[in-house]
Formats: sequence, C-alpha cells, structure tokens
Amino acid sequence: MMTGEIWTQLSSAITGLVLAWVMFEQYFPYQLRGYLHKYSQKLMSYAYPYIQVTFHEFTSERLKRSEAFSAIQSYLGSNSTKNAKRLKADVVRNNEPLVLTMDDYEEVTDVFDGVKVWWSSSKTVPKTQSISFYPAADERRHYRLTFHKSNRDVITKKYIEHVLKEGKLIAVKNRQRKLFTNNPSENWYGWKSTKWSHVVFEHPATFDTLAMETKKKEEIKKDLTKFSKGKDYYAKIGKAWKRGYLLYGPPGTGKSTMISAMANLLDYDIYDLELTTVKDNSELRKLLIETTGKSIIVIEDIDCSLDLTGQRKKTKEKDDDDQSDKEKDPVSKKKRRLKKKEKAAARLLYLDF
Repeated sequence: MMTGEIWTQLSSAITGLVLAWVMFEQYFPYQLRGYLHKYSQKLMSYAYPYIQVTFHEFTSERLKRSEAFSAIQSYLGSNSTKNAKRLKADVVRNNEPLVLTMDDYEEVTDVFDGVKVWWSSSKTVPKTQSISFYPAADERRHYRLTFHKSNRDVITKKYIEHVLKEGKLIAVKNRQRKLFTNNPSENWYGWKSTKWSHVVFEHPATFDTLAMETKKKEEIKKDLTKFSKGKDYYAKIGKAWKRGYLLYGPPGTGKSTMISAMANLLDYDIYDLELTTVKDNSELRKLLIETTGKSIIVIEDIDCSLDLTGQRKKTKEKDDDDQSDKEKDPVSKKKRRLKKKEKAAARLLYLDF
C-alpha cells in the first residue's frame, strides 16, 4: 500500500470519528451520558492497569487555592527541568536565577523507590462564564498523577506524602516574601474582596547591621533559631507553635528595623495589623485566619489601640481634671508637648510557623 493511500484512509477515519462525536453530542440524550461514562469507565478499568489521581488548583465553595496543588507545582518545578520540553519561567527574587515550572499540557516522569510515575499538567475553562469576584475560577488548572495499580500502596502512602513535604520546602526556599496590611472591613464584601493587601518585602536590615548590644543580639538570634526548629517540642507539650515578642520604646529606637531583621533571619512574611480598622473580635478572628504560616504578625501601637487596664481610664480621667489647671501655664504646656513626642509606642509580635 502506497504512503498516499495510507494517509487518505487515516484522514477518512479521523473525519468519521469527528462526525460520530458531533452526532453524539447533538442527538444523544444528556441524561444518559452519565450512565454511559460510568459504565465505560468500569469497562476500561478491567483492561487499563493504571490509576490516576487528580489534584485541582482550587477547592471549596470560595475556590481557595489548594495547598497540595502549590506544593506539587513547586516539586515538579524542581524536578521537571530535566525532562519537560516546555517550561514556564518566573522571577521570584531580584539578583537570583529564574524559577522554572512545568507548562500546561506537559508530561514528565518521576521515579520513587524504583517505581515509575507520570505527571501531567492541564487546565479546563468553563463553557458558561459568570460574573465573579474570583477571576481565577474562570480557568482551573490541575495535575494528574498516573501509576500502575500494583504500586498503589507505595504511591498513596509514601510517594504523595514525599511530594507534598518536599514541595513545601522548595516553595519556602523560592518564595517571594511579602508585607501584608489589612484592608478596611467595609471593603471586604465590595470590589476589594480580600482582607489583606500586600507588597514585596525587600528590607535590607539584618542582625549584622542592627545597632544593638552584641550579647543581647546573640540572645535574640538564638531564641529565634530555637523557635524555628522547635516543632517537635511544641507538639510534645501540646502548645501552638507560636512565639510572642513585645517591642517597646520611643519612635526612632529601631522597632521596625528589629522586625525586618527578624523576618530576614527567619525568611518570614510580615502581616502589619492595624487594629483601628477592625470593628470587633469577629473581624479580628477572620483576619488572623487568613494569615499563613511562616509569618510575623505585627500589632501596631497595641498600648494605644486597646484599653488594656482599668488604670488607664482612671489616669485619663485624672489628667482631664488637671488639664484645666495647666492650660494657662505655658511652661507646663511646653513640657506636655515634649512628653507627648517622647511617649513610647508598643508593638506586639506573633511568630507563626
């Protein structure tokens, strides 16, 4: 048979299949398609020896980004550069190499304990578009893991856990750290639907450049390092893996620089929480829930934002009583103005792993 005849027959077969599919889509009852798909999959399972696991990018009703998908993306980005032919490049940090990830509709292989698996990347676009405050929902990506059914236990009990663990470590190493600030609560349900907005955090402060007593500086660094490696200890004593610091001092004494140095040492994000924009405990709880791990939550001027003690109110009342006597005294007025400038501010830090 000549080559031309082979191509002619092949094109005719493809045309016939396309025509059959169009007829199926147009005339086959929609209610029966589910049954057809169900039993065809069951029939294929007898002859098809492979198992597939799909990891979608967005989950839940609010389409929150899946942590598993992000971890797999980081893992494949680190391991797919050797095999994948099409890659996506992104700049995570200045003056550092590009971070490469597997492109859509690409497939790579991986080997774990002598078991070969296949990863493929794909995406789906819904046919019906609707107005949404979550534009990411218009295009949903997913990864599909394929492996032989004889290796089910190895893949489901060991390999997937290995991929998620390694992916999270790689993501932390390559991530671009951010500085978050909370948005006014009245904008949460309008066009600005997020509780936090962020910018890239690139502060140059480190403990080496921090003006502080050397002994005290080393003590703080040791405490921070001990905290970052204390997962087993906190789990053993049954406490949340968090750490609190209270920075207190007049403006210009280095509180912000200290926070930046701590974030650079631990490679953490910073959440700058302004309590004056928070109406009640419920909104505060929602803000804290939206924060991520490996971050420093900074509560600005906590001594001025809350009535922490009953004595403060009494002190304020006493000051109001004495105010009328001192208003006419220019010397006292000048002293009060200087005292106000020198008043110390407090910042409460929470380190969340």
